[in-house]
Amino acid sequence: MTDLALTDRLFYDATGLDRKRVEGIASDALKGMEDGELYFEHSQSESFALDDGKIKSASFDTTQGFGLRAVLGEMTGYAQASVLDEDALKRAAATVQAVKSGHSGTVELSGAPAATNRSLYTDSNPLSAVPFEKKIKLLQQIDAYARGKDPRVRQVMASLYGEWSAVQIVRADGTRAGDIRPLVRVNVAIVVGDGDRQETGSSGAGGRTLYDLYLEPENWQAQVDEALRQALVNLGSISAPAGEMTVVLGPGWPGVLLHEAVGHGLEGDFNRKKTSAFSGLLGQRVASPGVTVVDDGTLEGRRGSLTIDDEGTPTGCTVLIEDGILKGYLQDRMNARLMGVKPTGNGRRQSFAHAPMPRMTNTFMEPGKHDPAEILASVKNGLYAVNFGGGQVDITSGKYVFSASEAYLIQDGKIGPAVKGATIIGNGADSLTRISMIGNDLKLDNGVGTCGKDGQSVPVGVGQPTLRIDAMTVGGTAA
Repeated sequence: MTDLALTDRLFYDATGLDRKRVEGIASDALKGMEDGELYFEHSQSESFALDDGKIKSASFDTTQGFGLRAVLGEMTGYAQASVLDEDALKRAAATVQAVKSGHSGTVELSGAPAATNRSLYTDSNPLSAVPFEKKIKLLQQIDAYARGKDPRVRQVMASLYGEWSAVQIVRADGTRAGDIRPLVRVNVAIVVGDGDRQETGSSGAGGRTLYDLYLEPENWQAQVDEALRQALVNLGSISAPAGEMTVVLGPGWPGVLLHEAVGHGLEGDFNRKKTSAFSGLLGQRVASPGVTVVDDGTLEGRRGSLTIDDEGTPTGCTVLIEDGILKGYLQDRMNARLMGVKPTGNGRRQSFAHAPMPRMTNTFMEPGKHDPAEILASVKNGLYAVNFGGGQVDITSGKYVFSASEAYLIQDGKIGPAVKGATIIGNGADSLTRISMIGNDLKLDNGVGTCGKDGQSVPVGVGQPTLRIDAMTVGGTAA
């Protein structure tokens, strides 16, 4: 059964709504508008958390509803409800028509996107595929395995999260697109101690797949091993130095710095409003030669992937920066129309209660030609940042601050002692021009990224190869 047929069962057969009448309501609501859509969503989610051998929390939630959006110029009318009936749809239609009061003249609706039948992930439900008891047992196994690995383990926290959502987008001309989206994630955090000192390490993995992958011992044990390794590294760390130095970023998750410091600045809304550090720079050099950054929503099973975005546009691979030259921005339908370009399949929303906006999917830097060992050997003294924790960025200025959760000194081209408390401080546009070596070891993250923007959170992916960035500011804790 196709995704569209499955969503028909959920939103029409199960609710008693008549599809033709719904399409008529949507069409009438969007008359005289430039764009808009009716967005249906049905979602199930569950989470389990274990702390010190005990189940700390367990939850299950089912939500469904719709959002109706009407777009006229730069104005948006949006109405949403968690009730799927004809009266609620009619009230929403009357509400969004109010957007006309601030606009005059005759307009035409934007063309509808073509649907896609690509299969990037299963339509099976991860929540019902594995019994409750088996999920609890997995968390208990994680706890026991971690404690048996090292006597310095003082606390173990493990969690599972699963989601299954179905969406259908209905446009004014009756064009419809449906998508079934699974999502799972496992996380492990371990606290180790030696005397009065305690340190933490964490690891996780996930994607648009089923739980089965993470029920395999080699997979969940790998997360425990990595969390414990990080915790023990931090237990032996020294205070980080401060100052300007060469920084080598490891592959994979450190791409979160690229996501925050550069990716958000390349979203269409910020550039249409000219509030991004990258505004007006299309066709110009914004990064060192060899730097190519893409956003790809078509990677099979990845956390940030989607067959269609939340406006019904098929996702794609969008080249943002090519060999250091700015080539494009991430676009939803409204910002693409206002900027005179095509949408890129990056219109995303947290749920039916939210209007879509330009968002990243899986954003990463393409590999270069250098061996990672060669990059490290090229640095006499510097910092090797392997993992990052939290960070902040100002879109307008491009300035960012990121804390390294795992980092080492580089001494005479070799990895030295681990350091604690290192922060990377810089400007996204400036940092791109300071990249002097790009590794051949592109790696994507393990599937744990969540991106926030304007109060909305969506799952994303990040990645990069090993990078050498010259003359970066490092904040430390050393006296």
